[in-house]
Amino acid sequence: MAYLLRALILLMVFAMSTTLMSAKGWIHLSLGHIQLAIPSFIYTIFAQAFVMFYFIGIARLTKNVQLILNSGTNLKELFDNPPEDLTPYSKKVEKFVQDSELAKRQTIPWTMLMLVLGMIAFLLGGAHDTGLVQKHIHSGVVYGFFAAMFIGFIRQWYYLKKGHILLRKLKTLFQIPDGQM
Repeated sequence: MAYLLRALILLMVFAMSTTLMSAKGWIHLSLGHIQLAIPSFIYTIFAQAFVMFYFIGIARLTKNVQLILNSGTNLKELFDNPPEDLTPYSKKVEKFVQDSELAKRQTIPWTMLMLVLGMIAFLLGGAHDTGLVQKHIHSGVVYGFFAAMFIGFIRQWYYLKKGHILLRKLKTLFQIPDGQM
């Protein structure tokens, strides 16, 4: 899943960069930057929603496993034959919870900033097109969006790998099949 999400955000950066290059006049396409911005930003919303829910899902899964271990009930969900001493499992899962929470905290704020700035830039683009806003206001928000997008992209790329490894370790620890969450 992490590889699919990496492909989605890479395509997002490509689509938005193409839109910016078209707006600046660096490339000439049959479509203008306005016609490119609409599907590109809708795709950005789609890709960022997937990434955000991936990190939320990893954090929720690790917390659920931790709750099962700490409560001592429903251990059959994790083990065929539950061991008497759950301490080694609890320590490892506690580290997994911390790592998944860190990944969530490091990526979701950039996702939200990216989406908010993108929406504002999109609306200001329409306002500029109708003559209500000057071009430099729209451009400034677009540049802010691109800064948030590139910072968010780098963080997401890094933490997608970390999240993928964390899931592998968690599933290996409890012998959970790859296709199951």
